[in-house]
Amino acid sequence: MNAVVVEIHLTPGARADFPALVRENAATPLQTETGFYRFDVATDPSPPDEVLPDELYSDAAAFDACLATAHFASFGTAASKVIAGKLKKTHARVLQ
Repeated sequence: MNAVVVEIHLTPGARADFPALVRENAATPLQTETGFYRFDVATDPSPPDEVLPDELYSDAAAFDACLATAHFASFGTAASKVIAGKLKKTHARVLQ
């Protein structure tokens, strides 16, 4: 298993726009990509402009394949307008 956690800092006031982008980005791979198992997003009222997507893949190759898709490129273009910064962490082992 390969877990990807991203700490995303949105531009001020962009939190209302972000859920639709995330839902669209997660829907396609869940239906079409082999090795893509889960996509969750954690939020909290404080800090309001921070979101934490958590993705689970079969392995690093499945994650790399997701990054190479048209839907991910489209998400990147749209999300770049509302993301002020991000920190991605990958973990090769997942305890279940």
